[in-house]
Amino acid sequence: MPVKTLPAQPKVGMVSLGCPKALVDSERILTKLRADGYGLSPDYAGADVVLVNTCGFLDSAKEESLEAIGEAMAENGRVIVTGCMGSEADLIRARFPKVLAVTGAHQYEQVVDAVHDAAPPTQGPFVDLVPEGGLKLTPRHYSYLKISEGCNHSCAFCIIPDLRGRLVSRRIDAVLREAEKLVAAGTKELLVISQDTSAYGVDIRHDPREWKGREVRAHMTDLARELGQLRTSEGRAPWVRLHYVYPYPHVDAVIPLMAEGLLTPYLDIPFQHASPKVLKAMKRPANEAKVLERLAAWRAIAPDIAVRSSFVVGFPGETEEDFRYLLDWLDEAQLDRVGAFRFEPVAGAQANALPDPVPDAVKEERYQRIMEKTAAISAAKLAAKVGRTLPVIIDEVGEADEDGSIGATGRSQADAPEIDGHVYLRDVAAGLKAGDIVDVLVEDADEHDLFGVVTA
Repeated sequence: MPVKTLPAQPKVGMVSLGCPKALVDSERILTKLRADGYGLSPDYAGADVVLVNTCGFLDSAKEESLEAIGEAMAENGRVIVTGCMGSEADLIRARFPKVLAVTGAHQYEQVVDAVHDAAPPTQGPFVDLVPEGGLKLTPRHYSYLKISEGCNHSCAFCIIPDLRGRLVSRRIDAVLREAEKLVAAGTKELLVISQDTSAYGVDIRHDPREWKGREVRAHMTDLARELGQLRTSEGRAPWVRLHYVYPYPHVDAVIPLMAEGLLTPYLDIPFQHASPKVLKAMKRPANEAKVLERLAAWRAIAPDIAVRSSFVVGFPGETEEDFRYLLDWLDEAQLDRVGAFRFEPVAGAQANALPDPVPDAVKEERYQRIMEKTAAISAAKLAAKVGRTLPVIIDEVGEADEDGSIGATGRSQADAPEIDGHVYLRDVAAGLKAGDIVDVLVEDADEHDLFGVVTA
């Protein structure tokens, strides 16, 4: 009987830029292409077509996206552009007239169709190329779980609603089914993401669905509780982090879930500023005193809760008094992790029309001051952990040195991947692997990281 040889797979290369939400878009696109019979190329030379998933949030991000498109065109020449910057197709085509196609954010079907046109699929119906949890661009042990698209806010500095539209929430049963598959496929840490996690389900009136024989609402609290019921193959609850959480009143309801161990004691809340005047100009909620009270209440319920946030310095009209107010507020808030950004005008943002722009030199000086302030707060909070034993998830295990000692890098529950600190471990066992969760005695600390040893 003659043996039929399957045709060679066309291969796709991917350059994914921007935030974790864009990374999830890239994973979904690649999962669909893999199911259609495409292989993945780790370099330009081996790719029949290259996808560039762009970011268009800031002018600096747009320039990075254009540079990535240019590199892909120079190295390969068969390029499809997608993502947030796809809304500026004329600009992209003016710079790169030979790109094969340009599509917008989360337009999965259009991207796949463009790939089919550029490099037609060849796979027959007899090969399953997609793992149970779908294709991932993150390490196997952690996964991003996107629960909605778009945003209903109209912040003066932001154009995300223009790029990704208004809030569109996924069905709660679909989200939980995806999470269950990810955990079954080896995920030990779920990172819940969206443009506004606290608003999940508002657009669908918190539509309830049946899940495991009970009714569950499309609501952040219900979602967090159900995710806390999942179990890994070792019978442990996965770590579950909530990102992009706006401090609406109902956020208080998830803190007891952290105390119960159903939810990782970690909240990512984009406060952006503390000065009431600046917050009003940003069109953000301005209730900084109440936030301090709530932080204290949360810490009383879940003492180990880590709160991370991001702040914009140099927003139009920000005075030295406003900035000092922010620094004083940070002294009181004692946030665990802080990122800061210098304000950048973004084409289409309302903030561009505001008076009193802050000079670049002043922005830079304020940026350095806020980073110095938050580094000192972080150093003190981490120093207080020396001598404690904390659970740590392993990200990477090194090779043995000349003495046979092996080091490893991990993260505590206060550290999300890519954006927060690390825990550096000495003298780990040879069998330790990425994704293992171990107890670690903290021996030392610096401004951002911990150092320790695995306990027996």
